[in-house]
Amino acid sequence: MRFPVSDSPKPAQATPLNPRRRGIIIGASEGMGAALARKLAKEGYTLALVARRKDKLAALCAEINASAKEIRALAYVHDVANYHEAPILLLKMVADLGGLDTVIFMAGVNFPPGLNNYNFEGDRKMIEVNVIGAMAWLNPVAEMFQNAKAGQIVGISSVAGDRGRIGNPGYNTSKAALTTYLEALRNRLTRHGVNVLTIKPGFVKTEMMKAAQGATPFAIEPEKAADDIHKAMHKRKQVVYTASIWRWIMLLIQHIPSIIFRRMSF
Repeated sequence: MRFPVSDSPKPAQATPLNPRRRGIIIGASEGMGAALARKLAKEGYTLALVARRKDKLAALCAEINASAKEIRALAYVHDVANYHEAPILLLKMVADLGGLDTVIFMAGVNFPPGLNNYNFEGDRKMIEVNVIGAMAWLNPVAEMFQNAKAGQIVGISSVAGDRGRIGNPGYNTSKAALTTYLEALRNRLTRHGVNVLTIKPGFVKTEMMKAAQGATPFAIEPEKAADDIHKAMHKRKQVVYTASIWRWIMLLIQHIPSIIFRRMSF
């Protein structure tokens, strides 16, 4: 197991006179995760940042800590597909942070098979990371927050989960499963004072967008997506599309009759 990037000094602990919000971002080294980490750290969060890429993770933490002039970000190297590590790492991060208020699951992979191909190995990896990885992290978080009767969980799903399309059945399935899982958590946890927010991005200009097949309309920068997520967190929303135009696009797509939809080529 490779958890902390270094044995750097720990962040200042929260006190009644100096409260600090503490969060975990899983999938934080680049794209939306990195943009949101910068925004939350600037707001005053102390963060545990999790990703596979040690170099990018260390650079992001160094950038955040230099800007804040104190320890605001701690780095932990972890592959979400190694889901047996999640409960152990979670406990370590809570101890290092001195508590926990927010968990954001950003990790995700996309392996398009092509319109005329089927790729079980790619589908398996997408399910392992996008669904099982999320459950491995968020189940223990949900139990922790339910017992505390406080906290917020944010999961990054996708517009791809709103309907099954021909281009990438495995990815559609993984995001549909994540959306349903987050809804189920929300229905369990709302009565305990815990908010569960589902984010459904359209096209975001990240490495993952390079895997998209065909046109990528209304693509936005990661910083725009991070702004939308940040606002939704503060308002304790339940489901948010980014950019917002995708809410109306997907509403239309969801209502196309199946006899027509199955003939479409996207």
